Amino acid sequence: MNDQLSIGFRRFVIFILNIVAYFKPMNGIILIIDDEKKISSLLSRIIELEGFKTLQAATGKEGLKLLKNNDVSIVISDVKLPDVNGVAMVKDIKLLKPYVEVINLTAYGTISDGVLAIKNGAFDYLVKGDDNDKIIPLLYKAIDKANLQQRVLELSQKIAGKHHFNTIIGQSKKLLEAIDLAKRVSQTDTTVLLLGETGTGKEVFAQSIHYESPRTAKPFVALNCSGFSPDLLESELFGYKAGAFTGANKDKKGLLEEANGGTLFLDEIGEMNLDLQAKLLRVLENQSFIKVGDTHTQQVNVRILAATNKDLKADAESGKFRSDLYYRLSVFTIMLPPLRERKADIPLLAKHYLNEFAIKSNRLQLHLDDKILEIFEKYQWRGNIRELKNVMERLVILSDGKELNLSALPPEFFEFAPLQNNFNLQQVEKQHIQKVLLHTKGNKTETSRLLGIGLTTLYRKIEEYGIMEL
Repeated sequence: MNDQLSIGFRRFVIFILNIVAYFKPMNGIILIIDDEKKISSLLSRIIELEGFKTLQAATGKEGLKLLKNNDVSIVISDVKLPDVNGVAMVKDIKLLKPYVEVINLTAYGTISDGVLAIKNGAFDYLVKGDDNDKIIPLLYKAIDKANLQQRVLELSQKIAGKHHFNTIIGQSKKLLEAIDLAKRVSQTDTTVLLLGETGTGKEVFAQSIHYESPRTAKPFVALNCSGFSPDLLESELFGYKAGAFTGANKDKKGLLEEANGGTLFLDEIGEMNLDLQAKLLRVLENQSFIKVGDTHTQQVNVRILAATNKDLKADAESGKFRSDLYYRLSVFTIMLPPLRERKADIPLLAKHYLNEFAIKSNRLQLHLDDKILEIFEKYQWRGNIRELKNVMERLVILSDGKELNLSALPPEFFEFAPLQNNFNLQQVEKQHIQKVLLHTKGNKTETSRLLGIGLTTLYRKIEEYGIMEL
């Protein structure tokens, strides 16, 4: 009789648990890899009662196949499997799906196995029998981390979509040659030196190389070497230990550590001082560095991309830049053409930035006049693409109506502006005053002297014609 009650009670409990499992929302897919069927089934049942869906595999090969074909968040794997060691398999799992978290289970835990599991990327390592109270809380922590990493990966992919080579605007021969070189080198870990004038798009190329490389899921970190003093640049690059200098109250990660696994882009590398160049050379040679105030060497896995607007080879020959570092950096060099050498791309770029700023200002009907494009073709663009972008933003802000206003151009463009077809005297006078102001760099006293008019008259005409001051 007692046995019948016991059986009836167990059936009732199972019935209630089934109802709870049915109505509890699904939290993700958990893959269990264990060749002991009873343990695998029991673990699966416990986990499903928490609202998770489970998949089961008896071998590592079967588990990896299920992982590949399903949206798995967590893998719980036995260490001793028929075909593979579960600790070693963590690397394969992470390689296949980096955001998936792995929990290793073993009947006979060892410290060395536990250390290796964590080193390979496992979330945790548990001994069977000790896991009854730990597995569910641990599972929730792991699922939180896996979901976060999935969101980060999705965001990274979204960002990467903005930095592919097909987003680089232009069809000129020199630009296409530079893109082809960048595409070829992007699939390697080779150090790249990007050469070109300021504003030619060196950072855009660096981002595209990173996001089309095998390192795309890892960080892209950029550092402008001209923006820091030598000491501060060293701290930013390598980090420091607490107490290294006044104000160093705690350890600080450097950008090398932040970029670990990914890419570090060093812009304006020619501005780096010789002492710091020697330390950077060590990073390029053996991927190691020492924090400021530390004595221990740290290892990183970082790809270095560098850029400069200087003649780095000439600087190396004259001793202004370390020749050994130059030759390490210039393993693969890409020269980016200035805008004046790719004038056929100017209309494409101008229209692109017009659309960008028109959308931002909610003025979608703006039109780019051919006369402005004619002026753009004659202008030398010393600031290259960056200057063109700034000019287009200015035109959108200062223009009224649907047409971009020719007079809204910066003064340095006026010498290229054609006279109006109706030879309007006021328009001619306005352009002449603008050209003289440009010549005198905005000096109104000198401008009034050259024009042969009084200073008061000049101020009145500047106001009357709405001339933008330098």
